[in-house]
Amino acid sequence: MSQVDDLAFFQHLARAGSLTATARELGLSLSAVSKRLKQLEARLGVALAHRTTRRLTLTAEGELYLSRGSLLLDELEDLESALLEARGGSSQGQLSGRLRVNATFGFGRRHVAPLLSAFCSEHTRLDAWLELTNFPLNLGDHGFDIGIRVGEPPDSRLVARRILANRRVLCAAPDYVASMPRLDVPADLARHPCLVIRENDSDFPLWRFERRGSDEAQAVKVGGRLASNDGEVITRLALDGHGVMLRSWWDIHDHLASGALVALLPEWRGVRADFYAVYEQRRQVPARIRAFLDHLAGEMPGRVPTQEA
Repeated sequence: MSQVDDLAFFQHLARAGSLTATARELGLSLSAVSKRLKQLEARLGVALAHRTTRRLTLTAEGELYLSRGSLLLDELEDLESALLEARGGSSQGQLSGRLRVNATFGFGRRHVAPLLSAFCSEHTRLDAWLELTNFPLNLGDHGFDIGIRVGEPPDSRLVARRILANRRVLCAAPDYVASMPRLDVPADLARHPCLVIRENDSDFPLWRFERRGSDEAQAVKVGGRLASNDGEVITRLALDGHGVMLRSWWDIHDHLASGALVALLPEWRGVRADFYAVYEQRRQVPARIRAFLDHLAGEMPGRVPTQEA
């Protein structure tokens, strides 16, 4: 096996997370995968991973081999793409390689999946993987090329590109609005049944608002008898008239446009919750990643109408 083959094998092994998963994905026996890893470690003279059949954990040397090796594989792929283009091929049609994307369930299903589908229809040599999770995953630890996040990442090692401007909107169904208690300022929400997403053990979720045309901001503790850990459930409860919810514009703009939901507190607005595509800093970003980032940034705004300022 060549050194490039070894790099590709170890990259696959690290991303699969176990010897068993690697064997299954490569169509090999477990003993064959284990033997190849031992041969690679013997050639390099270092231990690359601690492993059982169920889990694989990289050593410091394994992390270095993976990170530096991934850069080399990406540069090799870009070189081959450039040669194809110079020979007369179209860069649009010659994107190839593996594209791994992580996003959260709701936004990933509704928007990222259709855009990835269209992108792969244009670039038929790509192997794409979209993994949806409740919470964003660490890109490096899980081998993702791109992560879709709400808000800019605090990790300075990541590059963030905004793909969708978004705010949260306070709203309720018309039937509830017709008979609801007075609601003039955010503090009045204490008198309302608020439909909350519970993702931790906090007794009172905190809803944040900004006053239009000023720097004034308020945070209000809210509560109610109905809650869920799923945003779609909360939206359903609001549509059924059970109370007030604070949801992202991207998720409910159709309901607002149809009149199934009514926006509340026009003088106030929810805080920004913009979506970003993030990726790890590197000397040269592979063409497939750059192209998909351009695709997301160019197509996403067309899927969600611009929100009022």
